[in-house]
Amino acid sequence: MIRPTHPKKEIEEALRHAEGQGWRVDVGGSHAWGRVYCPYKEVECRCGEFCITSIWSTPKNPGNHARALRRVVDNCTAHRNRREADDDAEE
Repeated sequence: MIRPTHPKKEIEEALRHAEGQGWRVDVGGSHAWGRVYCPYKEVECRCGEFCITSIWSTPKNPGNHARALRRVVDNCTAHRNRREADDDAEE
């Protein structure tokens, strides 16, 4: 099933970035447009919790919220460790 697009283009671009990195976007839920979930499900992720972050439907500043979403994806501990391991394997 195709997910609905986010009404703010900056946030939609950040969601596509997350999906491109393997993250799952779930739409719906209480108090938020949706959530993004880390694909790795490892204990080392963010304080012993799996990486999950909320997607706001109408943030005050969509650009800042989109940057925050990208930061969560790009700074995921498990993702960074796997990317570094892949880079070391290539060398």
